[in-house]
Amino acid sequence: MDQNDQASDRLQHRYKVRQVTDYQVSWVEGERGEDGKFTVQLILDKGVEEYTLEPTEDDADLVIKLLDKSKHTTFDLERKVLMFSTLSA
Repeated sequence: MDQNDQASDRLQHRYKVRQVTDYQVSWVEGERGEDGKFTVQLILDKGVEEYTLEPTEDDADLVIKLLDKSKHTTFDLERKVLMFSTLSA
């Protein structure tokens, strides 16, 4: 194994990053008179893994807008970071 392979292998072990290939937004009713809860299910690498976010209503609105605008979105499973790139206007 050469140095490039070793560096790549260390990086893969350090970060577990997957591409967001689809997502599903849901809303669950709370108790009568209470607020409901939004969930955003991230489909990662065409179903290899899934992760569910539980954002506030304001955060859900922003996350959905960013997912719609981003041409390439990734999610770091270890650090719980959603990363958007190539955002269109």
